[in-house]
Amino acid sequence: METALYLIPVPLGETPVEQVLPEYNAEIIRNISVFIVENVRSARRFLKKTDKNINIDDIEFYELNEHTNKNSIGNYLDPILKEGKPMGIISEAGCPAVADPGADIVALAQKKNIRIIPLVGPSSILMSVMASGFSGQSFAFNGYLPAKPQERAQKLKQLEQRCYKENQTQLFIETPYRNAQMIESILKTCRPETKLCIASGITCPEEYIKTKSVAEWKKSPLPELGKIPAVFLIYKG
Repeated sequence: METALYLIPVPLGETPVEQVLPEYNAEIIRNISVFIVENVRSARRFLKKTDKNINIDDIEFYELNEHTNKNSIGNYLDPILKEGKPMGIISEAGCPAVADPGADIVALAQKKNIRIIPLVGPSSILMSVMASGFSGQSFAFNGYLPAKPQERAQKLKQLEQRCYKENQTQLFIETPYRNAQMIESILKTCRPETKLCIASGITCPEEYIKTKSVAEWKKSPLPELGKIPAVFLIYKG
């Protein structure tokens, strides 16, 4: 197998691996013994779901998450550089390096001229754009918006202006337990005609994707998202 850094997507939620990932991914995983992961425990669980015959005890893990000191990751790629071993990056869910700490390692690999191979897998960002009915020609993912209500409202107004001035779809996410607060802020801040798509639990049994104008949302029952990860999209009305 080619010596490279493989970016390995992970199913969203408890979706079965075979439902969203091609068998080719499993073939790649079987030939990698060193992984950079966001969480060792969940990475182990994902690998066993991919192939129950994988010997977890033979695998080496480097952990990379929001608590990792970026100054300490300089040697993470040594198995590739010094031993010629292929390596994989595994995120908690979805695609590595997209709204994910794995981007730091990919940047380091680019700097060191290491071949990088992204594998096919689910991305809630792209899938929500696909299902929203909004512009897929021009869109922007804005990550997390400010947590303070006043700052969040100000940011929402800025993003809404971009929808109208640039014909650009705006996407953002929120910590799941604050989903209800985010919806409330959008409905309170945005124009009545502005369109809002709420996309949660994508590819999972609880999947919910619905687009309405802000005015229509105000008249409709709001989804009970609870702790389900969601993507919020707004676009001009």
